[in-house]
Amino acid sequence: MSNSLLTEAWPGPFHKADLRAGFLVFLIALPLSLGIAMASSFPPVAGILTAIVGGVMATFLGSARLTIKGPAAGLIVIAIGAVQELGHGDLMLGYKRALAVGVCAAVIQILLSFARAATAGIAMSPSVVHGMLAAIGVIIISKQAHTVLGVTPEGKEPLHLLAEIPESIMHANPEILALGLLALLILFLWPLIRWNWAKAVPAPLIVLAITVPLALIFDLEHQHNYTLLAHQYHVGPEFLVTLPGSILDAIAFPDFSAVLTGASMKYVVMFALVGTVESTLSVIAVDAMDPEKKPSNLNKDLFAVGVGNLVSSSIGGLPMISEIVRSKANIDSGARSGWSNFSHGVLLLAFVALAPGLLHMIPLAALGAMLVYTGARLASPSELIHARQIGNDQLILFTTTLIVTLATDLLIGVAAGLVLKIVLHLARGASLGSLLRTRCDESRDGEELRLTLHGTATFTNLLGVRRSLSSVEGDVSKVVLDLSDVTLVDHTFLARIEGMADEWPDTTLEIAGTELLQPVSEHPHAARRRVK
Repeated sequence: MSNSLLTEAWPGPFHKADLRAGFLVFLIALPLSLGIAMASSFPPVAGILTAIVGGVMATFLGSARLTIKGPAAGLIVIAIGAVQELGHGDLMLGYKRALAVGVCAAVIQILLSFARAATAGIAMSPSVVHGMLAAIGVIIISKQAHTVLGVTPEGKEPLHLLAEIPESIMHANPEILALGLLALLILFLWPLIRWNWAKAVPAPLIVLAITVPLALIFDLEHQHNYTLLAHQYHVGPEFLVTLPGSILDAIAFPDFSAVLTGASMKYVVMFALVGTVESTLSVIAVDAMDPEKKPSNLNKDLFAVGVGNLVSSSIGGLPMISEIVRSKANIDSGARSGWSNFSHGVLLLAFVALAPGLLHMIPLAALGAMLVYTGARLASPSELIHARQIGNDQLILFTTTLIVTLATDLLIGVAAGLVLKIVLHLARGASLGSLLRTRCDESRDGEELRLTLHGTATFTNLLGVRRSLSSVEGDVSKVVLDLSDVTLVDHTFLARIEGMADEWPDTTLEIAGTELLQPVSEHPHAARRRVK
């Protein structure tokens, strides 16, 4: 079992398209990696270190071929929480203790990959995951809005920071605000431009091309005051990215002195589980976008992520995942193999090694704007509307996860969403036993495979059905999933099964028996239950 994770890891033949895609992803990853590290209370260069390890090393460890490995906005909340709580006010101490947490979480991810547990991530409710991501988006906005305004807030918690935004607007630093607002306008408006050449140029690159010269004009590199409308303001290098003299100076080592404390263990669990789930779901989404429809080995990819995280955390980097936004850009740019991920890592390494001075001229307000834009996409009202279209149950799951996460923390928010989902299933007549075990009968008729389920078809028993479907091979042209004898089908089950079927190039899926169940909405993936 373990040997299979260590074989067939070569990324495949190199194509010129991989180099082109890697270059475009490099242009996107450079500012985002800096920004994610900054928002995580890690040194900005830590984000670059993570992306370099994710590209140069993870590519040869069984990484899903079209995914891009690197730091992710979805882990910012966990990272900054670890730095602040473990450092007790000392950010450098908290950073090094957070690295130790990352090492332990990486070991857990490697063990999970050997136990073939990566597929468990697909059983997570999409509405709970989207609620978690929306909460992360709100938290990112609450913190980075003040950076865009050039103001240091007093609050620490998300709700307090949100409440402080009007006050920060009133005391905004005009030059910093100009950089931040200009960056936000570019990020939101650039995708609306229909010209072909504009689609080929990443918006973050345009942001840097405009804000870096403006930072030079504003002379942010030198401490000075300026007066505007009878008010005096201060600017200086603290509003620019701070970097070490060389990439070797950026290397930092973990502090394991507090790794066995309850606080550290909490963050180990959050990094390992949330990182694994988010990475796994990203791989599944990327596979669905793959023009060649080649399914990835989720456990091999988790192994690559785990080893990458082990190395990254050992030298001062952030936790990494298979990141969805950069992976989509990779596919859109024509990537054919894992060499595009490798190319983007090598280009980042070369740029940081040869031109560190250019990175120092990037305004923090521009990076903050990129993160506010990312947060706005994660917390988009469209996610709320989409949940409502699927059904009121999904809307409740989404909003509960969102609100509890904002009020407490990520782990409690996700747990609240999952517990609520089980409660809703029990309220709809499912028994606890049927949620934990469903009988699945298999039969073959020529090239047709029929699976008949008895009990419930929900997220709790999805993995067993998925294992049966994973045996689908070339001699099966049609799969019939018979749900006529189940009492409840949930949204997670329908969405994940149909997503899996999208990866079958020569096999069709028919879901039978759903007409005997009453849907909670008109959405094709809405939960359905038997009405007596």
